[in-house]
Amino acid sequence: MRWLAALLALAIAGAAAGSQPGAEPNTRVPKGVVAYAPGPFPDRIVASPAQDAARGFAVAWRTDTTVQQPWLEIVEASDSPDPGTPRRIRAESRPASDAQAAGHHHHARIDGLAPDTLYAWRVQGRGTWSPWFQLRTAPARGRPLTLLYFGDTQNKNVSLNTRVVREAMRQAPEARLALFAGDLVSGGDGEDDAEWGEWFEALGALPTAMLLAPAAGNHEYRELDEGTSQERRVLSPFWADSFTLPDDGAVGAPATTYWFDAGDLRVAVLDGTSALDLGTAAAQAAWLERVLSAQPRRWTVVMVHQPLHSPRDGRDNAALREAILPVLRRHRVDLVLQGHDHVYARRSDDGGRLPVFVVSVAGPKQYRLSAHARASMHPVGEDTQLFQVLRIDGDRLRYEARTATGRLYDAFELRDRRPGRPRGLVEQVAGRIPPRDCPRPLSPKGRADRCWE
Repeated sequence: MRWLAALLALAIAGAAAGSQPGAEPNTRVPKGVVAYAPGPFPDRIVASPAQDAARGFAVAWRTDTTVQQPWLEIVEASDSPDPGTPRRIRAESRPASDAQAAGHHHHARIDGLAPDTLYAWRVQGRGTWSPWFQLRTAPARGRPLTLLYFGDTQNKNVSLNTRVVREAMRQAPEARLALFAGDLVSGGDGEDDAEWGEWFEALGALPTAMLLAPAAGNHEYRELDEGTSQERRVLSPFWADSFTLPDDGAVGAPATTYWFDAGDLRVAVLDGTSALDLGTAAAQAAWLERVLSAQPRRWTVVMVHQPLHSPRDGRDNAALREAILPVLRRHRVDLVLQGHDHVYARRSDDGGRLPVFVVSVAGPKQYRLSAHARASMHPVGEDTQLFQVLRIDGDRLRYEARTATGRLYDAFELRDRRPGRPRGLVEQVAGRIPPRDCPRPLSPKGRADRCWE
């Protein structure tokens, strides 16, 4: 009976392995179950900044196909349950671009708003409306601004990213803006709609309580005709369906490059995948030159998915660095926010000059640092879900990286006190936890190049 005992032991071991978090599927949705089908109620509602985020924003949402050109209503928020007479804006509607998600996507742009003002707004479905949401516009120049920054979410969004988003909102309840550095979902596995549904579910109130600005990552693209001479990358249809972004992008990447202003900050968003794989690096550099040349704001942040200085072994985005880095230096960009490499790493430009380059990861997919990153970047970290809080107030920009449980992992201040002189970086070490390394020799699936799946 030894064979029976051995078989039983293998079965128990397999069941135990299957119950480990690392062995969970990418979504919680069982095969054959449609969990996020569009219906009469508006869902996947997300507000994004207008080019002047103090004066306007845009909203995208989804319903079933019976809803066409619904209304958005907006009014200055009051203490009374009577909203008064709201302004009405007719949305543009189009069918979902992907057969997995038959429905209509709606897009509305709101302008003519006042800075630093709380507005109540809602969107229409079929015979029904969303709740009234409240969102405060970005401040005018000269006023404080708080924003959040998240690296890749990508995998197991509801299971393991919900807590990160909620902790970020708890740590910075005054935030007006959330930046996402790409790879929002994994995609390309036949479950794209469920993944996008889980991404929105994980974000909870965030996309309607503040303005959300995403960068496109490589997982926002699809590989077509793999292994053939026609192999190519195309942008996922979920991108254009899900977001209504400022319309002033680079040649060759108009849907995934954009810029906007909020208070004393200008944000420019690049598309690293298009630059590296579709040959648009030079066009994006020329576009960024134009965007930053007319920069009247005190602070500048550039966001791109792929790092200019990669902290992971085997990666070097040289074409992106060669095209973009001279523009960043010439215009004294303050921060470059990045994702893609699923670790934490920070470095300044050569000689300690600005910009400060940060790579971070919000989701559970965790890689390992290269030896070069450990020698050239500080601080660094593995096996850690993170979010970042940026607080801008006059001549100071304070940056904090916090773990999923809210502990301080990294912090510094940029100070801008003398016109025409280089800005200073002041380390903020009080309260930081020690650097974290991966404690496992292999990931749960046996990979030596990853810490967690």
